[in-house]
Amino acid sequence: MTNSRRPDHPFVAAIRNVDPVRRIGAVTRVMPTFIEADGPGAPLGSLCSIGRDNEAPVLAEIVNVELGRVTLAPYAPVASTRVGDEVRALRLGANVPVGPAYLGRVIDPLGRPLDGGAPFGAPAAHWPLAGAATAPLDRVSPGTPLATGIRALDALLTLGVGQRAGIFAGSGVGKTTLLGSLARHIEADVCVLCLVGERGREAEEFWSRTLSDAARARSTMVVATSDQPAVMRARSVLVALSIAEYFRAQGQHVLLMLDSVTRYALALREIGLAAGEPPTVRAYTPSVFAALPKIVERCGALKPGGAITALMTVLTETDEIDDPMAETMRALLDGHIVLTRELAERGHFPAIQVPRSVSRVFQHVANAEQRALAADAVAQLALYESSKTLVESGLYAAGSNPELDRALRLRPELIAFLRQDTETAVPREEAIARLGALLKERR
Repeated sequence: MTNSRRPDHPFVAAIRNVDPVRRIGAVTRVMPTFIEADGPGAPLGSLCSIGRDNEAPVLAEIVNVELGRVTLAPYAPVASTRVGDEVRALRLGANVPVGPAYLGRVIDPLGRPLDGGAPFGAPAAHWPLAGAATAPLDRVSPGTPLATGIRALDALLTLGVGQRAGIFAGSGVGKTTLLGSLARHIEADVCVLCLVGERGREAEEFWSRTLSDAARARSTMVVATSDQPAVMRARSVLVALSIAEYFRAQGQHVLLMLDSVTRYALALREIGLAAGEPPTVRAYTPSVFAALPKIVERCGALKPGGAITALMTVLTETDEIDDPMAETMRALLDGHIVLTRELAERGHFPAIQVPRSVSRVFQHVANAEQRALAADAVAQLALYESSKTLVESGLYAAGSNPELDRALRLRPELIAFLRQDTETAVPREEAIARLGALLKERR
């Protein structure tokens, strides 16, 4: 006889989710970005409804709980909210609806459709917004190469299935374009896209023009535009992660793309300051640096099966990657891809600065021959960069340094190899073979 437990009947499961206590409070203070109340007695992350019976309620999330005081971050403007309005907890658990019905759809952080399609019916399941806990030893280190269709990545910075990698760059150097190319060309069962604080026009363009029909069919895009409240922008990341975790639990390979972590951190900073947290470096609150490791650790591959391969963009304040957010994410992720404005201004796309980029799982997903080819190519690019001033000023005499002479001979073909049309995907084996032929011919 087996000890397997039969699943609850849907009616029984619905009853279990009902909170029989009516948890209410009253508004005591209204500010442009947050609301204070004397209740309800509910945990952090709970959704509440604020308003009077004859008015449309304002949804808000509990972001701080103290004795006799609750701070809520509203999901909509608070122009109609007044002191004394009722605050009612909608549900105690912070869960989000998930399921296959969300594939091919664009939703907001509350799970509402934004694509003009039909409303969602009953969800297949609910997933905790904070994620499901995973033991460290239940994880699997990436061991399978991830083909991206981009020569610079597949040949020199090979990524792995289940890797968490960052794309670091300033504004306007091609981060979103690179993400679109990766979304089209990477083979995954499901793709979850999260656009945080983006312009509405860019969200529409990314979904309608950048993605192909096949890519849209297997994708869910969560959008929180720049004009929405900070709590909506922050929630979008957690909703995207919850959807990705649900599909991973079904044993599927999920490609998660987050654009961008920096805007997520800015939203958390705004919420934290409103809740009374002390500012630290660059005015980021302590909760920001506590939240970033959590979103990274929710990704990856698991022993029971399924994987979340995460590509997260990091918007740097300058073209250097030494600002606090970039440094923090570089330490948390399994690799970083650096895009530079210098290459973008030359018309070099994707503008990947290979010598400054690294994939920390490269040695585990590439064979010895490919590792040797990549090391040789990176060495030639780095040698030119270190001698750039000497060469471009005309002070270098050919024959003075045989290694530099070879780097100068190789450079035009290496640059041509690294440049690629975003619409074209190159098979990984073909990219490696071409790199090998290029380096062999110029020895």
